[in-house]
Amino acid sequence: MKMEKRILWLSLWTGGLFAVAEFFMAIYSGSQAVLMDAAYDASELLILGLMLFLMPLFHRPITEKLPFGFSQLESILVIIKGFMLLSVTFGLSAKSVEVALTGGNEVDGVQISIFQAVVALVSLGILLAMRRMNRTLSSPILDMEIYGWKVDVAYSLGMGAAFFGSTFFKGTPLEGISPYFDQIVSVLIVLFMMPEALKMLVRAIKDVFLFSPEKETMDRIKEICGNVLERRGLEPVFYDVTRTGRRLWVSVYFRKDAEFLVVRALQDAMREANEALAEEFDHCVCELIMAGPDEGHLQPQD
Repeated sequence: MKMEKRILWLSLWTGGLFAVAEFFMAIYSGSQAVLMDAAYDASELLILGLMLFLMPLFHRPITEKLPFGFSQLESILVIIKGFMLLSVTFGLSAKSVEVALTGGNEVDGVQISIFQAVVALVSLGILLAMRRMNRTLSSPILDMEIYGWKVDVAYSLGMGAAFFGSTFFKGTPLEGISPYFDQIVSVLIVLFMMPEALKMLVRAIKDVFLFSPEKETMDRIKEICGNVLERRGLEPVFYDVTRTGRRLWVSVYFRKDAEFLVVRALQDAMREANEALAEEFDHCVCELIMAGPDEGHLQPQD
């Protein structure tokens, strides 16, 4: 938890400095694209501060009263952050379209490109530091933060290159779009950010409603557990997998043709399955359950 909080504090302080710098630059340059970046960073800070405040809850052990702990709270915060970013993004996009429809506005392309180049270099350094600190951790919140910094680096590089290129429009057939270039870039930012942001949002919503994870995760779990059970002479017939926040619960229903089942062998199989899953998934618990003859709702695996 200490390392996780250190990473989030690093993101909070540096993100705050970037947001302030971008707001001043947006006011000075009159750029809608820079204003969108500043609003995006500022909205992230609100949720990030709340996440830091609630961090101790995410690491509390599960109990009989709270079988999922506070893991669902983590997913709910990711959902709130996702909807907040979407609302800010679409709101500023509408403003950019409105400015474009009223004639657009001219901005200093060289000035903005230099500013974005500096932002990109600093963001890249922070991203590399966060990824190095996050090597041994598994946290949806950290994954979303690191994704946000990836977006910042790519966005700043692309935006700087685009505005630098716009300075060569004069005297070319593209000169007519110069007043609208700032708005075009801001709308392209939305198209660039939306797919991954929506993917994280959908995942968090599925986690809150305790849906099974994505197909790639399910296939990997089936492969790991299936290999363990096969070596023990057990036949897996149904996988009940629940993920919420950073926790993963795996229940594997199995059948055995033999008349007897040695309890010690079942315990060894369960221990081996948990050890194998722990190598790829943090906070993962696996249990093996023998399927009864009357449990017709259990369908054989694909």
